[in-house]
Amino acid sequence: MADTSDMTYLGKLDDTRHIVRHPDGRLEIRTSQTDWARLDALTDSDIASAVADDPDWAGLHDVDWSAVAIRPHRPKQPISIRLDPDVLEFFKAQGPGYQGRINTVLRHYIDTKRRA
Repeated sequence: MADTSDMTYLGKLDDTRHIVRHPDGRLEIRTSQTDWARLDALTDSDIASAVADDPDWAGLHDVDWSAVAIRPHRPKQPISIRLDPDVLEFFKAQGPGYQGRINTVLRHYIDTKRRA
């Protein structure tokens, strides 16, 4: 399966299809492969048990998800910026989407300063 970590969710077309933007700017219509009937049949205890058994959730059980901010997609503004070579290389070494990661770090900095 392709790495979807740097895709941007743009919106829902209907109950099973949505649009995503890839890091290279390409748009794609994706169809949900979720078995909604099976999920609807799960009880809260089924879900809690599945989460407890999932090693990817280790250490995340006590996260307060109510504090998570969801931001709508806003088009980025192209600019020219000068960065130290090692800073740029650090982000580029992590693969495609480095500009988005730089934006995320800057966004986190802004949010931290505003809370202070």
